[in-house]
Amino acid sequence: MKRTLDEWLAFIATLHPSAIAMGLERVAAVASRMAIRIDCPVVTVAGTNGKGSTCAMLEAIYRHAGFRTGLYTSPHLLRFNERVRIGGDEVSDEALVGAFEAVEAARAPRVTPHPPRSRSAPSPQSGEGRGEGPIPLTYFEFTTLAALRLFADARLDVLILEVGLGGRLDAVNILDCDVAIVTTVDIDHVEFLGATREAIGREKAGVFRAGRPAICADTDPPHSLVEHATAAGAMLWRIGVEFRYVTEGTHWRYEGPRGARYGLPFPALRGAYQLANAATALAAVDALHERLPVAANAVRAGLVHVELPGRLQVVPGRPAIVLDVAHNAQAARNLAVALGAMGAFAHTFAVFGMLADKDIDAVTKTLAPRIDRWYVAPLPGPRGASAARIAAALAVAGVATEHVATFDGIAQAFAVACNDANDTDRIAAFGSFLTVAAVLDELRARR
Repeated sequence: MKRTLDEWLAFIATLHPSAIAMGLERVAAVASRMAIRIDCPVVTVAGTNGKGSTCAMLEAIYRHAGFRTGLYTSPHLLRFNERVRIGGDEVSDEALVGAFEAVEAARAPRVTPHPPRSRSAPSPQSGEGRGEGPIPLTYFEFTTLAALRLFADARLDVLILEVGLGGRLDAVNILDCDVAIVTTVDIDHVEFLGATREAIGREKAGVFRAGRPAICADTDPPHSLVEHATAAGAMLWRIGVEFRYVTEGTHWRYEGPRGARYGLPFPALRGAYQLANAATALAAVDALHERLPVAANAVRAGLVHVELPGRLQVVPGRPAIVLDVAHNAQAARNLAVALGAMGAFAHTFAVFGMLADKDIDAVTKTLAPRIDRWYVAPLPGPRGASAARIAAALAVAGVATEHVATFDGIAQAFAVACNDANDTDRIAAFGSFLTVAAVLDELRARR
C-alpha cells in the first residue's frame, strides 16, 4: 500500500501501545535485519538542555569546513523533515517514504520452520511454520531507523545524532559513537529517567564508550556520570577542567586539549548560555581533529551563520516577539536571565502552554517575575495541560488573577496578545515546542 508522508506518520504512531517504551532490543533487532552500516565518525549528543544548539553548531562548523554532514534531531517545529538533514538540507518526503518502507519491510513478520517432529507427531501442512509477529516499534524508534537508513546511503563525512530521551536506552544509542556529549543534567522526564540528578546523570552517561572522548558541559556533573565514565573506560572531558571558554569583550576564547582558539565571534544563537554549547561543540571538533581537521575560518563562519528556530528566537518587527521552547526548570532559568538582559520594554506578555507531564510549577515560578501578563492555553493532544491547570500554577507562583487570561488554543492566545501589545511591549511565547510551533504557524499565516 502506497502512503504519503503524513499517512506514514499517522500509521507509525499506531504500532506500539506506548508513546515511549525504553529499551534497545526492538530497535536493534530491526536495525540488524536492515544491515545498517555507518562508515563515518558519529557524534551523539545527550543532555537535558542545549542538545539542539550544540548539534546545530557542530553541523554549521563542519559544513563550513567542507564536510558532508548528517544531522538527526527531535522533535520538529513545523515539518517532520526538519528532523533529518543531509548536507544542511532537510530530506524530501519521497526519501522519507522510501526509508519508512524499508523499516516496515524489516520489522514485518518472519516465519521460521518447525523443529524436527517425532514419528508420532502430526505432520505440518505444506509451508506451515512457527510465525513471528511484526516487531512493535515506537514512533521514535521507527523514525530513527528510517533516518539511519538515509544516512547510511548518503556518503557522509560526519553524522551528528541528538538523543531523544535519556541516553542509555534511547534508540540512537544502538550506534557506537566516536564522540559522546552530555550537555547538561537537570530534572526532566522523571517518570522514565528518575527524580534526581544522580539517576538522570547515570542514564545520560549511557552514551559514553570505552576509549573514546566523553564530553560533559555541566559545570557540576552528577557523581553518577563521572563514575560511569570511569567504569566504562571513557575519556572524560569536563567543562572548566579539560576545556573552557573565556569572554573577552566582543569576542571569546576557547581552550581545549588541542590548545586555544582566540578572537571567536559570539554564536548567532542568542543567550549567554550558548557559549557553553559553543565550547562543547569545539571540544568535539578537537576530539575528531585527526579525522576531520577544521580550520579557524570554518569555526568562525559556523558560529556566525548557525541557525536554530525556537531558541531565544527574536522575530523582527514591533512589538518584539521572542520564541523559546523552554519547557523545564533549567531552561526557564536560562530564559529568565535572557529576557532580563534584552533591554527595556514597557510590558512583557507571555503566550504560554505546557505539557501536563512537565514541571509547570517550577517554570511558572521562575518566570513570573519577568512577565506582566499571561495568555495561557492548552496544547493539542492528550498530554497537553489544561488552561485551568496552568492558571492554578500561576496563582501559586503569586500571579494575580487579573493578570492571567485563558484561551482555547495558542493561536487565539497569541492573536489577543498581539492586539493588546503596543510597539514598546514584548511578547514571549514559550513552554513547549508545540507552543512555539503554533505561534510560528500563526505568524506564517499572517504573512
